[in-house]
Parts: sequence; C-alpha cells; structure tokens
Amino acid sequence: MTDRADTLKADWGESVRLAQLADKAGIEAVIPVARWKGMGGSVNFNHRNFETFTWAAGLAATTEEIGVFATFHVPTVHPVRAAKEVATIDHISGGRFGLNIVAGWNEREIAMFGKPQKPHDERYDVADDWISLCKQLWTTDGEFDYSGPHFHSPGCYSEPKPLQRPWPALMSAGNSSRGQEFAAAHADFNFVVAQDVQALRAIADNGRRLAREQYGREMQIFGQAYIVCRETEKEARDFVREYVYDRGDWEGVRNLLDVLIPNSQSALGDGWESMAANLIAGYGAIPLVGTPEQIIDGMLAFSAAGLDGITLSWVNYDEGLTQFHDTLLPMMKQAGLREG
Repeated sequence: MTDRADTLKADWGESVRLAQLADKAGIEAVIPVARWKGMGGSVNFNHRNFETFTWAAGLAATTEEIGVFATFHVPTVHPVRAAKEVATIDHISGGRFGLNIVAGWNEREIAMFGKPQKPHDERYDVADDWISLCKQLWTTDGEFDYSGPHFHSPGCYSEPKPLQRPWPALMSAGNSSRGQEFAAAHADFNFVVAQDVQALRAIADNGRRLAREQYGREMQIFGQAYIVCRETEKEARDFVREYVYDRGDWEGVRNLLDVLIPNSQSALGDGWESMAANLIAGYGAIPLVGTPEQIIDGMLAFSAAGLDGITLSWVNYDEGLTQFHDTLLPMMKQAGLREG
C-alpha cells in the first residue's frame, strides 16, 4: 500500500510475465487476491483487480508447471457455475488448478451484488453448504437432487469432472474459530496470520488437530511473509521505512482497518500504528527483512514452528522473483528448505 511506481499494476502482460517468472523460479503456486473495489486513499489499494477465474484460466494456458489458484467470495458465485468453471480450468491447466475459498468479509463489496452481508459464523455455514454441493458435482455421475440448508438444486449435473481426483486443491485462510473449523473440514491448505512466527506454532497445531480429530483428514498450514532482501540489513530496513512511512497510503490503510475492525484507531489504541504499518508493508504478513542469510534464517524459523510453507510477496515482483531464483532458492536447497 505504497505509491512507489514499481508495485503491481494488474496489467495482463504483467500477470503473464510474473507467472512465467514464478514458474521458472520454482515457486509452487500463484495465488491472487480477489477484490471488487479499492480502499480509497491516495493509492486506492486493490481498486484494479482481474476476475480471478478467467485470470487463472488465462495463466493456466501460458504456464507449464506452477499451480494456479482462483480466489473468490462465496456470495458472488453459485456453486453449480463454480463447479463447472473449476473443472474447465483444471482441464486447461492439465491438473494444476486450485481454489481459494473466501466466505466473504468486505461488506462494501458484497453490497455491490445486492446482498446484505451475513453474520460472521453464518457466512461459513453458507460456505460449508456451497463446497458440499461442489464436491458432489465433481464426483457424482448422472443427475442428483441437492437440498442443503442454503442451496437447493434439483437435477444437478456437471461434466466433465476435474482432472484432479476427487477434486482440485482447496485453500482457505480461516483464522477465527469458525474459520479454522471450516478449513479443517474442507481445506488442503489453511493460511494463518499471527504477530510473529512463534505465535503461529499454536495455531498450526490446533488446525491440524481439528482436521485429524474431527474430520479424520490431514491439512497443511501455511504462513504469510513479505521479503525485502538487500546486501545489508541497514539497506533493507531503510527501504522498508521509505516505502511504508514516507510513501505509504495511510489513509487507505485506515479505511482497510475500519472494514476489519470498526473504529479501528479507537479499538486498537497504541497498537494501531504498528498494525497499519505492517499492512502497508506486506498486507499483514510476517516480515523477512535483511540480508539473504537473514531471509533464509527467517524461513527456517517458519519451518521450525511447524509450518508447511509460506506465501511470499514483494514490492517489486520482477526483482523479487529474479532474486528468489538466483540467490535465495540455492540457499534454501542448501538449508534443506527445498529439495533438489
């Protein structure tokens, strides 16, 4: 959330270039943010955003090995349509597609679809019914009638089935109690947010326990990190100060926090500025800031805390992905973080 000129532009040529660069760099998947309007402020963060199903279909046709995800909000897509779209992109990609399920959180965006935002836990109840219908569409031959608490669909039918069986990888980012329960029931990967790596261990342990004990299944837990890697730690920290405190969109981040936490400055008190700065710096991710050696040490800390993987973001993705391939990936292999 900064006015630097080298941030993402949501341009199609940029999307193809970066996806191909990530593919070459050994990144395992590309995961989009789904937005319908921006956050205001000087940058109007995320105001320009591709629809992610069609975006994923396009990237699936222009990449070779990398997984391609779509991120979507449950209230915006009926499961019968979504199940067909998922199967289509899975065929286009040769079995590399995945679905990131968001129950819905931004009331201003959901209102654009003419629907009032449901209470928090009810949103996950709807998502549970939504994905249950999708799973039946992906696995049932012939017609069937579906009647759930939120969706009623007679004569359901969907062909072709996805290439991946029983269905493509499912992802969630449930951090609340109800969100973690939903992830434990359905997700192959759950992305969790915490103030630091140490706090992630308890969240990861709880998520896996829920999946195993309540649903008899395994689930991977991922963290989130942003990278600022320079030759010296001072150079890296100076850059963070420049793009966050000198060029950050503080009005936009206030708007974002007020969506997440009503009257956020009053509610958070002294903690507001540090949370706002972290959102500007990396959308709430844990910082990996410093020299290449320090970045690898930070990744090792994620691994030691029991995380199965992390999402990565950069201010400048062209530079970041090139540096990842040329500098960090060989060091990750040497440290035992990646095979090969």
